[in-house]
Amino acid sequence: MKEPAQGSGFWSALRRGGVPSAIASVMGAPTAQQMAFIRSLTREQRRSEVLRTPLDRLETVVFDLETTGFSAQHGDEILSFGAIRVVGDMIMEKEQFYTLVNPRTVIPEHITELTGITREMTDEAPPLMNGLHDFMSFVGGRVLVAHASAHDKAFLNAALWKTSKVQLTHRVLDTMMLAKWLEPQQHQTYSLDELLTYQSIPIEGRHHALEDAKMTAKLWVAYVQEMLKRNVTNLADVYAHLSHA
Repeated sequence: MKEPAQGSGFWSALRRGGVPSAIASVMGAPTAQQMAFIRSLTREQRRSEVLRTPLDRLETVVFDLETTGFSAQHGDEILSFGAIRVVGDMIMEKEQFYTLVNPRTVIPEHITELTGITREMTDEAPPLMNGLHDFMSFVGGRVLVAHASAHDKAFLNAALWKTSKVQLTHRVLDTMMLAKWLEPQQHQTYSLDELLTYQSIPIEGRHHALEDAKMTAKLWVAYVQEMLKRNVTNLADVYAHLSHA
């Protein structure tokens, strides 16, 4: 079906995110309020004062995504968000976040086998914008932590650009990079499984976004404790060491 001309009020409003929330929700389109909120969160997230926050009081959100594949640039989509809040070296067990989202695309069979996420599950899930909005609400202005974060950052950036025309500006720490600094030449692949085993952290529920986030949080806490032993006192110190690792 041919799309109406750009001057049409409804379609023009839809492109600007100005469609009424109820209609936009049904259509899976972002609302103006959601877009404004996402954009506000991405402003000034690299404030210098966070670099001076003592590491034992640093507020972080450790997160993981499950996706339909490995390339956001080639059409793969987010399937689920999982996250947990950490303050210093304390995991806030009751402050967790998890949601499936509807990728509006086929879920490959091998991804279903890996994650347990089926088309039937995502058919009933909220659209990407809703899941992204709720995830970013949970994150707030906190520093993000992920394992092998390039994958997750690529998908977050693709989702943010698709829905709100912004890029991720939050600071993101990578437990893989921390392991390469803190445990040099101790591992073959620095995979999450390998590092969890090395730290004697039980591996349970792999490839579920929340469970992976919780295990990564335990890894992050182990590294925070190790950094404190080495007199690494704040985020600026962490970045300084990583730049020379």
